[in-house]
Amino acid sequence: MSTTALKVVLDVNILIAIIGKSSPFRWVFDCIADGRISLCVTTEILLEYREILERKNGLEVGENVLNLITVIPFTEKVDVFFNFHLITKDKDDNKYVDCAIAANAVCLVSNDKHFQEIKQVSFPSIQLLTLPEFEEKYKNTLSKNN
Repeated sequence: MSTTALKVVLDVNILIAIIGKSSPFRWVFDCIADGRISLCVTTEILLEYREILERKNGLEVGENVLNLITVIPFTEKVDVFFNFHLITKDKDDNKYVDCAIAANAVCLVSNDKHFQEIKQVSFPSIQLLTLPEFEEKYKNTLSKNN
């Protein structure tokens, strides 16, 4: 494990995209599992992960992924004490934004268009990346930390 893992928040759509063994983005999940990425989560995010994973991938997959996320020592459990309400079109997405701010995460990764609203906000500053943008920016760096 790298001494300083990259702190990130992943929208549920990204988690779904990275868990498959044949996913071209599986390397992101592997980086979480081995500590090169510190996944920042709140209880609310974990509950959404479980709900969506179970719905899309089945109960067993949902439980296995959640168990891994909650057991590995590289997951950072975050307590959010202030809600910024930066996303208005899908207010449920604010849990990811608030987590990223509270955790001082390097970035928030989402392919959801509702998150584009935060690019119009100068404070607090949040680096929003799509999964391909995250790969372009960090894959080489994270691969070097093996």
